[in-house]
Amino acid sequence: MTPEEAVAYIESCTWSRTRLGLDRTRELLHGLGDPQKRLRFIHVAGSNGKGSTCAMLDAILRRAGYRVGLYTSPYIQTFAERMRVNGQNIPDDALASITERVRAIADEMEDHPSQFELVTAIAMVYFLAEGCDIVVLEVGMGGALDSTNVIDAPEAAVITNIGLEHTEYLGNTLAEIAAAKAGIIKPGCACVCYDGAPETTAVVAAVCGEMGVPLAVAERSRLTPLAQSLDGQRFLWKGTEYALALLGPHQQQNAATALETVAALRRRGWRIEEAAVREGLASVRWPARFEVLSRRPLFILDGGHNPQCAEALIRCVRELLPGRSPVFLMGVLADKDYGAMLDAVCPAAREFICLTPLSDRALPGRALADMLTARGAKAHACTDITDGIEAALAAAGEDGAVVAFGSLYLAGAIRTVFGDRQKASLRREMIAAREATPSEERAARSARIAERIMALPAFHEAKTVMLYRAVGGEASLETLIQRADPSKRLVFPRCKGGRMAAYAPREGAWLSGSFGIPEPDPTRSEPVAPEEIDLVICPCVSFDAEGNRLGMGGGYYDRYLPACRNACVIAAAFETQRADAVPVQPWDRPMDAVLTEDAEYRRV
Repeated sequence: MTPEEAVAYIESCTWSRTRLGLDRTRELLHGLGDPQKRLRFIHVAGSNGKGSTCAMLDAILRRAGYRVGLYTSPYIQTFAERMRVNGQNIPDDALASITERVRAIADEMEDHPSQFELVTAIAMVYFLAEGCDIVVLEVGMGGALDSTNVIDAPEAAVITNIGLEHTEYLGNTLAEIAAAKAGIIKPGCACVCYDGAPETTAVVAAVCGEMGVPLAVAERSRLTPLAQSLDGQRFLWKGTEYALALLGPHQQQNAATALETVAALRRRGWRIEEAAVREGLASVRWPARFEVLSRRPLFILDGGHNPQCAEALIRCVRELLPGRSPVFLMGVLADKDYGAMLDAVCPAAREFICLTPLSDRALPGRALADMLTARGAKAHACTDITDGIEAALAAAGEDGAVVAFGSLYLAGAIRTVFGDRQKASLRREMIAAREATPSEERAARSARIAERIMALPAFHEAKTVMLYRAVGGEASLETLIQRADPSKRLVFPRCKGGRMAAYAPREGAWLSGSFGIPEPDPTRSEPVAPEEIDLVICPCVSFDAEGNRLGMGGGYYDRYLPACRNACVIAAAFETQRADAVPVQPWDRPMDAVLTEDAEYRRV
């Protein structure tokens, strides 16, 4: 089974044909050896803020030194985002092999598991195989009957903000929905609750009382906002100051919920130093949550898709973009309360560019534009996402702002297209910068980079090193190739059909490959498995101080590096190729370090 076949199989099993309940998931997991029984969890339910709270807890626990699994839904850009270990998406080969194993059991079941149930089972197998110390587990829908609720008592059951959603399944009142979400609370766990509507907190408290579970509420009165900007925000929680990378006042309350969860974990014996908490909150990233994709032009992406999200979005706009009326790039699903969403955003908008989300439940962009025009707003529709982005940027002007929102089904496509646009622009800029340096100077700088790499402990300790013979203005590693210790095995990539493979070539066994880069002749070379590689060195077009790299655009390394499980990965570039920030997509892997002729940038 290939990774593409795995995803196609999973997505062919829709949930709409099955009844709610846990029996299928239990049966499937039992056939897989009940991996969930050998894992420890933080279980997170709620209507809004689940993903952001999970991301904060994941960042904090990783900084505390734990190996952390993160399970979230839906994905924004790539299916593999749904299950991560220590910040890295599940590798393609692991997804394919586990899915094949799960399918063999699922297809024999009389009552076939749904898509979400399959994904939950795959994630449990993966997290156990990866030796996770703890898993941050986000509920898909509701709580009591969600397939994630097959776990035993978690370390903490966390209930984030609750609103009216999925009323056909969860109930028609906040109290009924809260009762469904409180179904994740089990005797033996701790419970943490967002300080939301009084009726929802009362339901959670009652359930905790019945089960003898200690409850901590992240009380708003203990939180004091200090300052915020597009760079982040600062707040006091119980008198202690924290910095938070995520934007918007609602994220402070989500952070308070995460902090209260950390306190609950500490009471249960988990070692989480205060430095880990501070660093985790200050560094956490979560896509499509008032995410600044670009500063100039200012382009903000938000996956908000219900009235509560729209109201939070407008609070962010008013506080972080005072006096500015953004152009909204918007698309919605037909089964959402988009009328209430428009009530919230119309007064703040300069103009609307309307798109159709990539879903069979989408409201056509043309229909949304007509509805906005009837309300007196300036709006028109675009049929193509690229055209929509360009139209929104043109309408905003150089000093204006674009805010894209309305559906997570749209957010992923916008993030991909806009990211590719940014990368193409940065690539052109950096190629021009390196070409402006005389060839003799580039050769001298390349030699210094090679010397610095050979001086690294990682290079001395490596037995198998993968690198490629750069062309054009990239940093050349020919000095390293010529002077490396003969006991080291130097291997080189061959790229074909969207895939990369490593080979150890014999003398003269070279062909001209992608972008004119010399590649080993596979008929006269020894294939090398990625697991055998100790060190990967990647010449690149651009990089930033966080270790993010920009290649020539083929994406070969991005697909190959996750399989190099044992390798240290280092980028090589000229100092003139350093950017303030390289646009990052979820499949991009940050380098462990970047070496230039003058400096070393190591990922925190």
